[in-house]
Amino acid sequence: MTAPVLLGVSLKMYFGHYETLNWSRKIVQLADQHPAATSGAARLFVLPAFPAIVPVAGILARSGVDVGAQDIATEDVGAYTGEVSGPHLKEIGCRYAEVGHAERRRLYGEGDTVVAAKTAAALRNGLTPVLCVGELDPVEPEEAARRTLAEAARLLYGMRGKVVLAYEPQWSIGAPEPASVEHITTVCAALGEWLNSRSQHAGSTVIYGGSAGPGLLSRLGGSVGGLFLGRFAHDPAAVGRILDEIEAPASPAAVA
Repeated sequence: MTAPVLLGVSLKMYFGHYETLNWSRKIVQLADQHPAATSGAARLFVLPAFPAIVPVAGILARSGVDVGAQDIATEDVGAYTGEVSGPHLKEIGCRYAEVGHAERRRLYGEGDTVVAAKTAAALRNGLTPVLCVGELDPVEPEEAARRTLAEAARLLYGMRGKVVLAYEPQWSIGAPEPASVEHITTVCAALGEWLNSRSQHAGSTVIYGGSAGPGLLSRLGGSVGGLFLGRFAHDPAAVGRILDEIEAPASPAAVA
């Protein structure tokens, strides 16, 4: 059976609270009606701001769209002002936790030690880490693959469990266009082969982020496990156009 195409959306800090809830309601309508979603050919998850997780989880509950967090604490309990722990996120309905995003690294100084600790925190609490990896500056695809593989190996050293590796070349985040098809397919293929060779990460997926939007899945031709979307998913209609690129399996009646 073919694995579903995974589409994740991080809302970052773009929306206010009620705007987030209204956007989520529109995503539910889309997921309830679009053949790619209703057939299971596509699976969606949403990462809202922390205060919106509980109400968004309630809105999404009947749709099959999953919810997650944009960050996670390295520790599970204690005097860590302002942090939100893995057990807390699990309790309020999260399935995913994003770790290692380039903005966390650049703006808040999170290095490999912190990113690895957050990844471990997600895994031990039954959350799937959406682990962001990718080179800082533009390089040739083969070199990007080498650097990104080395980064993933460092961050996941000694760990077990299913992960979503989000390949996001840092130079492409916020850019007008994503990386080239050749670049994306080269790096994602290398990451996929590496994950597939490691039984401790069975069921893991590689998705692409970094100015990803409508039209990219078609150009990639099934060479990635999905997309990690940002600003190009702020309009639910754009999410619908991306779902249009995912072929739903024909029903038995249609085949007969």
